[in-house]
Amino acid sequence: MSSNFDIHELEKFSDLADRWWDLHAEFKALHAINPLRLDWITSQISPGGRQVLDVGCGGGILSEALAACSAQVKGIDLSPDALHAARLHACHSGLNITYENVAAETLAQREPGTYDIVTCMEMLEHVPDPAAIVNACAKLAKPGGWLFFSTINRHVKAYFLAIIAAEYLTRMLPRGTHDYERFIRPAELAAFARTAGLEPCAFQGIRYHPIGGYFSLCKDMRVNYLLACRRVAA
Repeated sequence: MSSNFDIHELEKFSDLADRWWDLHAEFKALHAINPLRLDWITSQISPGGRQVLDVGCGGGILSEALAACSAQVKGIDLSPDALHAARLHACHSGLNITYENVAAETLAQREPGTYDIVTCMEMLEHVPDPAAIVNACAKLAKPGGWLFFSTINRHVKAYFLAIIAAEYLTRMLPRGTHDYERFIRPAELAAFARTAGLEPCAFQGIRYHPIGGYFSLCKDMRVNYLLACRRVAA
């Protein structure tokens, strides 16, 4: 198994596994932005009938949304507890999703060029070597396949909103959820993608509206942002 994980990060999310599907608990922000993530993906390609891999799927929030679009979804994560929560909820939802406790790098060796769509959302800022994850995702995609990443920009606005405001002032997220030094600038993520043989196609920012308590897509990428890529055809 790949060593590209932080045991403290893994334990942190495993400890919260029983609250993945509580809309008012620690993962409420993920539930709030999930429709935006799905809209972003479907604006580029229809998931229906396609082979989709959700890397770092956690409790399956995005995996279920993609499966509900008639995609054939596999979710992978290194937390057995999160995967247990994902399997239970998929069973209750009546969705046929395959979940596996495996690293992206390991799966890339076993199933290269298998997936039409690969997603990796809110994960890159939690691993020691995000470029290796991007590279593994690229290998897992079919030539011409689509890849979707989301992470947080290493910008002073992100430090204030994603850490100070979200973790300490509003307590939207548990304290210690994020490490500013692991945030990734858009140019850095685009460089990771190009090095992995991907063609960056479009960026999109995500904005939080504190008065209304909701998120929206925007052009401002100083905090949360998404990147859509395609694997360069052989």
